[in-house]
Amino acid sequence: MTESVAVIGAGMAGLWTALALAPTGRRVTLLDRDPPPPPGDADEAFTDWAHRGVTHLRHSHAFLARLRGIIRDEHPALLEALNAAGCRELGLDGMLTDRHRKRWTPRPDDADLVVLTSRRTTLELVIRRYVEAMPNVEIHSEAFVEGLEASGDAPRKVTGVRLRGGETVAADLVVDASGRTSSAFDQLADLGVQVGETAEDAGILYFTRHYRLRPGQVEPPRGGAPATGDLGFIKFGVFPADNGCFSITLCVPEIELEIRKTIVDPAIFDGICREIPGMRPWLEPERTEAVSKVYGMGDLKSRWRTLVADGKAAVLGFFAVGDSLIRTNPLYGRGCAFAAVSATLLRDALEADPDPAARLFAYEAGLKREILPFFDTMQKDDRVAVRRARQALDPHHRPGLRSRILKSFAEDGVAIAIRSDPDLLRAALRGFHMLEHPSAWLKRPVNLGKVLLHWMTPKAAKAEVYPPKAGPRRAELMRAVGLDPDLDIARVMAGAPPASAT
Repeated sequence: MTESVAVIGAGMAGLWTALALAPTGRRVTLLDRDPPPPPGDADEAFTDWAHRGVTHLRHSHAFLARLRGIIRDEHPALLEALNAAGCRELGLDGMLTDRHRKRWTPRPDDADLVVLTSRRTTLELVIRRYVEAMPNVEIHSEAFVEGLEASGDAPRKVTGVRLRGGETVAADLVVDASGRTSSAFDQLADLGVQVGETAEDAGILYFTRHYRLRPGQVEPPRGGAPATGDLGFIKFGVFPADNGCFSITLCVPEIELEIRKTIVDPAIFDGICREIPGMRPWLEPERTEAVSKVYGMGDLKSRWRTLVADGKAAVLGFFAVGDSLIRTNPLYGRGCAFAAVSATLLRDALEADPDPAARLFAYEAGLKREILPFFDTMQKDDRVAVRRARQALDPHHRPGLRSRILKSFAEDGVAIAIRSDPDLLRAALRGFHMLEHPSAWLKRPVNLGKVLLHWMTPKAAKAEVYPPKAGPRRAELMRAVGLDPDLDIARVMAGAPPASAT
């Protein structure tokens, strides 16, 4: 008998669930609490799509090579539709420095290191229309799930969902793909199901503004000052998108209260960007125009939930994918890729065994194998960033020997080696793009040896490999946009708690 699947949510995680499960012959019903997208093109979707369930819909996105590879291999017609809609594919050749090009020889596996870039609304619109055309998929808009239906004793078996208005949708399997604001786990608790969870604050806030190239204009040339970087007190990035659009995101530590309070002002936002050399050309008035307000996003956490406890299934017939299950700091750009990978892992688990508990165990094992290494690495990086942001506001802080050695290894060893050797760039990117374990490349003796050699090379001998200065110091930038750089320093010296708690 064909299994029926009710999917809570029709954002990226829900759509990926349909893309993974529908080709297996299962009947998939997506229940979207929001209205459908507008009928027009990508620009209309950006301006008019009321997709309230996706709080980061209009923030910057770049879609990792792992995600693009799944589309290429499993849904080539979808990749064609994305390209036709203006989405762009950026390959390894566009990431090479002049130094790389002197030693670079193309390889067949370079085809795996291709990134998709577009506005999130464009990518999601095209995927949704592709999914809507699949013969065994239905999408019900404005279908708000208020509760889960279940039967039996522990472990409970989820048998469907209950919609606002009282209607019940029965299903053999229920998948929660409703994102970071999911209420499904509260609904599981109402059924007596205990879910394991770990969570930490990421310690930053996001601010994004969108722009469009004026007619006849092109993007600034690469190769000069970086258009993506970390100044310590602020992280920045330019994200090329579809149809002549791009966005800029500034990430601010929670403790930087003075910047946080004012950065939503477009004049302050653009003023900060113009003080950073690599972003200044993108905002030349004759080249671009702003097409949006400044969007802010907070409450950024890393979170891992599990439905297996002490080797036993907490619930049967229920799975979760995407942000409702595993949530990370969007700084690393892995949210959509996590959704795609978890959906394919779910498909593999369902196909491998009909037993409900065995399916859950297989799914959890896949998540720990394919996603947990990246989650752990990102969580450690967040902790380091939170600590450094507070230390940067303490004029009396002096880094210890271990911190200085690690900083030197990263900046004078790893970064220089990657900027010099195209093979090391390839290897590092494979980890970044989830094509292998994130630290596997550096554990290989030949790669580690190359990095150590670059690290031991005197700075004067590798001076030309260092990137240009990313931007001004904190006090200089803040004064340039009319902010007082000393207020937050005074707060820290007075022992104030982190800004998020004040």
